[in-house]
Amino acid sequence: MAVDYVIVGSGINGLTCAALLAKKGKSVLVLERESVAGGCMRTEEITVPGFRHDVMAATFVLFVTSPAFAELGSDLARHGLDFANTSHPTAVLLPDGRSLALATDRAENVAHLDRLAAGEGERYRAEMEAVERDAGLLFGLLGSALWSFPTASLLLGEARRRGPRALLARLGEALRPGRAWLEHSFRSELTRALLAPWVLHAGLGPESAFSGEMARIIAFALEAAGAPVAIGGASRAVEAFEGLIREHGGTIRTSADVAEICVSGRRATGVRLADGSTIDAREGVVCSVTPTQLYGRLMPAGASDAATQDSAAAFRYGKGNMQIHYALKHPPRWKSDGLGHVALIHLTPGLDGVSKAVNECERGMLPDVPTICVGQPHALDPSRCPEGAGILWLQLPEAPRQVRGDAAGTIATPADGRWTDGLREAYADRAEAILAGHIEGFAESVIARKAYSPADLEAMNMNLVGGDPYGGSAALDQFFIWRPFANSRNHATGVKSLYHIGASTHPGPGLGGGSGFALAQKLR
Repeated sequence: MAVDYVIVGSGINGLTCAALLAKKGKSVLVLERESVAGGCMRTEEITVPGFRHDVMAATFVLFVTSPAFAELGSDLARHGLDFANTSHPTAVLLPDGRSLALATDRAENVAHLDRLAAGEGERYRAEMEAVERDAGLLFGLLGSALWSFPTASLLLGEARRRGPRALLARLGEALRPGRAWLEHSFRSELTRALLAPWVLHAGLGPESAFSGEMARIIAFALEAAGAPVAIGGASRAVEAFEGLIREHGGTIRTSADVAEICVSGRRATGVRLADGSTIDAREGVVCSVTPTQLYGRLMPAGASDAATQDSAAAFRYGKGNMQIHYALKHPPRWKSDGLGHVALIHLTPGLDGVSKAVNECERGMLPDVPTICVGQPHALDPSRCPEGAGILWLQLPEAPRQVRGDAAGTIATPADGRWTDGLREAYADRAEAILAGHIEGFAESVIARKAYSPADLEAMNMNLVGGDPYGGSAALDQFFIWRPFANSRNHATGVKSLYHIGASTHPGPGLGGGSGFALAQKLR
């Protein structure tokens, strides 16, 4: 069998790349190791029948604001993809019951923040207007190939407009940690608490370089586009991509484990599957995988140079992730007002609480007070569960990949550091105790709970190394032009016709399809 392009991996980037290439008239074959396509976009009845849970990724704000969606949105809509949204995409809930929600209306946000502290709303307005003024620069750098003529033209144009020194000053400002940005810009503990947890969704912590800029950009995106979910579940997006790819003659095969990339004369010529069959690629092989997979499992011996092999061996993965899902008899009855229609609520002690939990996690400890992101998909999309019932989607973004101990000193941890079923359930109990303290009669409302540890997530998707959903540490030395390696050049690999996309490559993690889009734009 021969096609123009073989694409290994069916996450958002692989599907985006395949759809765009198929629309160009290329014959494409997407190969997925698991029994279902979609990577982290997966919807299943994991608790009880009738309750459809997004097992991993849930919110599509990065996709609906992306160049990929601008190009493919109408096609995907024809194939059944539609989104539900809310006017209040996120909120924070502190241990003492104080809460603050962000709206998709800037005037409402300014008014609410001004009630917290004099001038707070106007400071927030100024921060959002700064993102608007710099949107061309920021989203240009985050949404396109960095080593390219368009990016060089963008930077040259900005240097002419601002002056070289002012441009460098702006880029330097973007390197501020989240704590520095929040403490300088806002006076209210609640405002800081509302925005601080969002750095976790970029694979960073409040003390990480660039986390301040990411928090500001995410706040801007949430205000502009909300926190949309796919009606019927994230798997509806996968089905729409499948329909679009097949409409243009492409194919998606599941349970198709690629064992090796075929290389001849320093050029990728196809792939060999675990069953021994081979597929020829006339124009290229595109791998949406981690560097560990690409250079440690798929690349034949001798195909990549020693420096690249060393870089792959030194590639670092970030914090693990944990998921907890609930089927409820009825929607949660929050003790704090105004939370029933919020898409994503962070339960946290605030900026210092996020910082403390990140530090504990990075030292291999189960955080004493984890940051808990609570999604309420039923509030946006009632089709997810029976009428009158509720679903909760919990993400704990500070779960250590390897467990060295418990910061609270109450959970026994295995000597080998591995996640066990017992450890997972004990840590889920800790999160549930925090959650239940904010909801009237929570225990009586629970029909079923299903938890996934970092090890469970990796077992479902081997790209989630140690449960890291962000394709590797997003620290500055592994980001932008240095992602995945210091000598990386866009999505090239050093082997002709072999390309690397996915969360481990620029522009990094999230359901934006950015790397798949950028590569497809380049390939002809």
